Amino acid sequence: MDDAKFARIEALRRAARDCRACPLWANATQTVFGEGPPDADLVFVGEQPGDQEDLAGRPFVGPAGRMFDKALAEAGIDRSRAYVTNAVKHFKFEPRGKFRLHKKPNAGEIKACRSWVFSEIEILRPRLVAALGATAIQSLLGKPLPVVANRGKIIDIVEGWRVFITVHPSSLLRVPEEAAKAVAYAEFVDDLRTLGELAAAA
Repeated sequence: MDDAKFARIEALRRAARDCRACPLWANATQTVFGEGPPDADLVFVGEQPGDQEDLAGRPFVGPAGRMFDKALAEAGIDRSRAYVTNAVKHFKFEPRGKFRLHKKPNAGEIKACRSWVFSEIEILRPRLVAALGATAIQSLLGKPLPVVANRGKIIDIVEGWRVFITVHPSSLLRVPEEAAKAVAYAEFVDDLRTLGELAAAA
């Protein structure tokens, strides 16, 4: 383990606990920071914490996270060797009775959280960064970009990072028909397999 990187990530994690850069902190349970080894070759950037992540204080532990873990395993990527984080660190939701329904972060909220994501990546210096879905793309590139039209592409950004575009695993959960869902899942696994091969070759 790189002790210096670990110490810097932990200091960043502690600082993020008190973030008040946008209003989302007020209703969220806690800041959900990234996790993974400081020497990770791959960094996955998702959208924002969901209900279960907000309660647990860890990224990708809900239904989408379980789908993500399954796909990673099938693609031959060890999640314990990757760093997983989100573009936005607080859960944005709309109360509906007993439930808290996910709401998409807006441009201001994404921008307010960019410094945390960029600091994580700057410390880690991975071989590749995977943008999972539209919010992650907007955070990393500083502008919206269609996911489907750019899926599987690598975009070099001015910060010196290489960003691989793919869908967010939560999108697989929203596919209503089982046959179509199986196809979407297989395509996501293929994306992850390609990502792993590109990282190994970098």
